[in-house]
Amino acid sequence: MRLATDVSELPSMAEVLSMSGLEFMQGILDGTVSGPPISGTLGYILHAVEPGRAVFRGAPEFEVTNPMGTVHGGWYGTLLDSAMACAVMTMVPRGSVYTTLEYKINIVRSIPLGMAIECVGEVDHSGRSTGIAHGEIRGIEDGKLYSTGSTTCIIMDMARR
Repeated sequence: MRLATDVSELPSMAEVLSMSGLEFMQGILDGTVSGPPISGTLGYILHAVEPGRAVFRGAPEFEVTNPMGTVHGGWYGTLLDSAMACAVMTMVPRGSVYTTLEYKINIVRSIPLGMAIECVGEVDHSGRSTGIAHGEIRGIEDGKLYSTGSTTCIIMDMARR
């Protein structure tokens, strides 16, 4: 996986629309499509994709803490949004795109800084215009649940626009 370092390295809309969502996500995973720079900023990367499922791995570091020195809730939310929405993307047909309409997270417990985690997003429904998914963050070594989430995404057929 390689991350874009400049906006010119991100795929154009024409490039995105030329692939199915699964092909697009596989391209990010294998490095033929530049990954989003937010992954580097927040310390997580795409680890695996398959139809209806996306897996990210990472470890929160000091840069993502709140004033109390614990992992900021926005880190949990951004990671879960990435995994759940990318799971939906794997179900999007060629010529279409998606975006998150809403998401919700529940933080179960604080993730210790530097601890390796896995975040899995899985699709519950993928239709013509909406995708619904859920996700969870678990510790890789301890297997404990740290956070859960759910999302609704809109799927847009760009050929009809």
